[in-house]
Amino acid sequence: MNILNIDRIDLNLLVYLDVLLTEKNVTRAAEHLGITQPAMSNGLKRLRELFNDPLLIRSRSGMMPTERALQLAPQLRQLLGDMSRLLEPQQEFRPLSSHRVFRIMASDYAEATLIPHLVKALRSEAPGVVLDFLTPSDVSAQDLEQGKVDLAINRFVDLPQSFHQIMVWKDSFSCLLHRESPFAQRLSLKNYLSANHIWVSKTGMGMGFGMDPDKSGGLGWIDQSLERIGQKRRIVIFTRHYQMPAMLSLNRDLIATLPTRVARLQAENPMLLIMPPPFFIPEFDLKMAWSPQLHSNAAHRWLRQLILFVARRMLKDEPSES
Repeated sequence: MNILNIDRIDLNLLVYLDVLLTEKNVTRAAEHLGITQPAMSNGLKRLRELFNDPLLIRSRSGMMPTERALQLAPQLRQLLGDMSRLLEPQQEFRPLSSHRVFRIMASDYAEATLIPHLVKALRSEAPGVVLDFLTPSDVSAQDLEQGKVDLAINRFVDLPQSFHQIMVWKDSFSCLLHRESPFAQRLSLKNYLSANHIWVSKTGMGMGFGMDPDKSGGLGWIDQSLERIGQKRRIVIFTRHYQMPAMLSLNRDLIATLPTRVARLQAENPMLLIMPPPFFIPEFDLKMAWSPQLHSNAAHRWLRQLILFVARRMLKDEPSES
């Protein structure tokens, strides 16, 4: 039985390996760590000896991880996260005197519904705290995993297993249309399908580009629900901003189908009606996700708890369904 002598291992090498597997480039990894390229190259040499594997090999598209490196990557990320939490000094977070900057990736949906209430709560709870809101297109899963972004608040289809996540709330869908729309009196499925529609959505992380109206099943919850009953709506406007449908729905021939909490923002608009869709659309979850590196951080934990408190208070104050 071989016994590992951890005294002989430079634990900084594990940090080197983590950055190398992320950057897949010795020069960029060295710049990230603030060391020289020769020092990084020497670190890679020592890592190859330690694991008895090349770890990274050259290819036409750059350096590619070996099978052994791919197996190590998630274990390494978990180990470094555990070490970070172990060595992090436990300091009490004082919101009233803090000037910390929190970077939050929030979807346009979250910005339209949750964020205004969060900002209002922060003005009294932590007036010195600074919030930096980023869009999904600004952020990668890697940014979130490395703790460069504190939180992501969005509708997630798939998240790496290493992330922590919690549901903020569930939401349904409603239709927004002009009070003088030809369908204002009765929004049947037949009427719905004969209308022109506004599509609005932006989920996920990374840059999205262009939409294809012919690929209805790939357009999200609403169009997937229609596809399940063998139907398809006629989309004439695509937008990624939830502020747009209220303005666009002032056109009498347009209908916007959007999350109910966004539609309710127009409840006082005398020109618009909020109506239930004439077919079943499943509810969706708004979730909050964060890196394991930040999970035990006192300030981070306080922010997560505040967001959940604000969300629960919003749910309590909502009008009951008729």
